[in-house]
Amino acid sequence: MNFDSFLFARNIFSSYSCTKKRLITGGAYNLRELLTNVLSLPDLDLQLTPSGEVTKQIGEALPVSCTISSSRNATVFWIKDNTRMQTSPSFSSLQYQDAGNYICATTLQEVEGLQKRKTLKLIVEGKPQIKMTKKTNTNKMSKTIVCHVEGFPKPAVQWTVTGSGSIINKTEETKYVNGKFSSKIVIAPEENVTLTCIAENQLERTVTSLNVSAISIPEYDEPEDRNDDNSEKVNDQAKLIVGIVVGLLLAALVAGVVYWLYVKKSKTASKHVDKDLGNIEENKKLEENNHKSET
Repeated sequence: MNFDSFLFARNIFSSYSCTKKRLITGGAYNLRELLTNVLSLPDLDLQLTPSGEVTKQIGEALPVSCTISSSRNATVFWIKDNTRMQTSPSFSSLQYQDAGNYICATTLQEVEGLQKRKTLKLIVEGKPQIKMTKKTNTNKMSKTIVCHVEGFPKPAVQWTVTGSGSIINKTEETKYVNGKFSSKIVIAPEENVTLTCIAENQLERTVTSLNVSAISIPEYDEPEDRNDDNSEKVNDQAKLIVGIVVGLLLAALVAGVVYWLYVKKSKTASKHVDKDLGNIEENKKLEENNHKSET
């Protein structure tokens, strides 16, 4: 055949089309050879369950399966938000960071350009969750109150203050990442005050309050930032302590069993010794009696 190239595409009805890209005049086409090449392309199909846009609640499970049908060995891989994943996604308890655009794709290495892909847009929703913390600033003249918020869609945050105290700055918010952000204000309380943080999205309205002592009254200051690494360290330490306690209990149990066996063995040995001593004394008496009889 005297041509440069053809582009072959298979549609969903298992039929084929041939699109001419560029031809060199002066040659004849071998239609039989062309059809043979087209019809010899391997089968390749892909099914993604679920697919399209899926909305779930935080903490729920979502089984995901991506199956292929191919007459030859095919390679399957996953992409999330334009980044190739190392493993297939698994959602036993959905978190906000699991949300994103997923693509399951399959290719045949021996057939360049033959590829199938299906998409899953995962949305993870959750009601607003609030945790408030307070911290006395280094100048000892003001306190920083932080409202840590989780939820999706992003909750709107409002503050209210009950009592006498001037708000030094406007509300500041951190960047909203993986369903989490913080809102904070700086206040100089002249007396004990109550600050209320209100977070609301389409799912729910959540309200949490925090009592703050006057700046002249010493009080326990909570850390402003929650550190997941510290939480993991605390959990690891707790696991270590539990392991040590269990180990000590097992050691005590083993020691008790060993001691019991030792005592039991000692008593048995003592009985044998007493019995042997009794036999010796009886033998002596018998010998003495025999000796007297002979005399």
